[in-house]
Amino acid sequence: MLRKILIANRGEIAVRIIRACAEMGIRSVAIYSEADRFALHVKKADESYCIGSEPLAGYLNVYGLVNLAATTGCDAIHPGYGFLSENAQFARACKERGIVFIGPEADVIHRMGDKTEARKAMIAAGIPVTPGTESNLESVEEALGVAEKIGYPVMLKATSGGGGRGIRRCESADELQRNYQRVISEATKAFGSADVFLEKCIINPRHIEVQILADHHGNTIHLFERDCSIQRRNQKLIEIAPSPQLGEAQRQYLGGLAVLAAKAVGYTNAGTVEFLLGENDRFYFMEMNTRVQVEHTITETITGVDIIEEQIRVAANLPLRFKQEEIGRRGYAIQFRINAEDPQNSFLPSFGKISRYYAPGGPGVRTDTAIYTGYDIPPFYDSMVAKVIVSAQTWGDVIKRGERALRDMGLFGIKTTIPYYLEILGHPEFCSGTFNTGFVEKYPELINYSNKPRPEVLASVIAAAIAAHTGL
Repeated sequence: MLRKILIANRGEIAVRIIRACAEMGIRSVAIYSEADRFALHVKKADESYCIGSEPLAGYLNVYGLVNLAATTGCDAIHPGYGFLSENAQFARACKERGIVFIGPEADVIHRMGDKTEARKAMIAAGIPVTPGTESNLESVEEALGVAEKIGYPVMLKATSGGGGRGIRRCESADELQRNYQRVISEATKAFGSADVFLEKCIINPRHIEVQILADHHGNTIHLFERDCSIQRRNQKLIEIAPSPQLGEAQRQYLGGLAVLAAKAVGYTNAGTVEFLLGENDRFYFMEMNTRVQVEHTITETITGVDIIEEQIRVAANLPLRFKQEEIGRRGYAIQFRINAEDPQNSFLPSFGKISRYYAPGGPGVRTDTAIYTGYDIPPFYDSMVAKVIVSAQTWGDVIKRGERALRDMGLFGIKTTIPYYLEILGHPEFCSGTFNTGFVEKYPELINYSNKPRPEVLASVIAAAIAAHTGL
């Protein structure tokens, strides 16, 4: 078993990994920039080291982090998600220094990170993919020719893209011409690569992904699917496990596809195979994420499998503890990404000091976060400040529990997406489980919620006013 792990990340995922290490008897090492000096993951880890004054540079310093791990006696690095988690150079540098990278092999990361190479691998394995280019585009003229052949609308995508960036939907030849250089520019800035490809746009799809685990002993299993269709501009907001939109036959078929995809590329550790489900009830491979997902929590909730612990065990060359037939699921789970954003102001970030915070509780409620009362959220990182996860036996009950938990959560000093999620939970289309990726754009009126304070908040304001007036 591994003895000491450096966590090459920050925030709630760093705290999550630290907790897993503590349960496994493994020492944890946190890293932080000056902006993160008072962050919770710094306080929770067994050891913590500053990686510089720049907010981002230290978290992205491949050789600096590997050297730090070696210097502090770590035998492994967990990359979490984001930052260097899908960076093949990082995985390779770890291996060169004799440090275990908790994730797949560098060659697999590189292959699956290149969207055109991933498409080729899936086609060879017999996995259905959306019609489109088999290689990167050489020119806008080639793009126009392919689009004419497969029909509009089409999606222009960065080959090395991820996180919803470097993507443009094009409804016509004019839009494709206008967006071609724009996507190349975005891809170059965000991913350091100008390569783009084109594929058919699946209209009103449902975004369904499958969690897989694979060890170094030839065992690969899936942990069922998650529905990530509630998203804005390709950024996930609410995730559900299992999908309320699939029948049992579809669920088994999709799980089998995901295992086949993982085996086809020699995948090990935890990963996610993402699919689009079209209106014709056909599944199409979209991409493979070679890391732990933000939404791994809901899969853990319905299956009882600790995905982070399994990642660490696999990295330590231990076999999976479960066979496919031993993986069951129970009820439904929903995860809400609590973002420090103002939905009524174009979702602009709302960073600042948290004046008061308390987590929701009660049966079937879990909160993963790195915030606390008095914490000053820095403006340099992702706007997600917490994840609220609820579970219940039925779809109707998990919606009710989600409403209760969100109302129960106290988060003051910043604006968040909580009121917006409450509106979504009350919408008939969401409640019926028939939504797709166009839900947010289809119902823009849901951001017109009331900002009236809750009774307990109003009471505290009134009490404060009376105290100020009377001098008490």
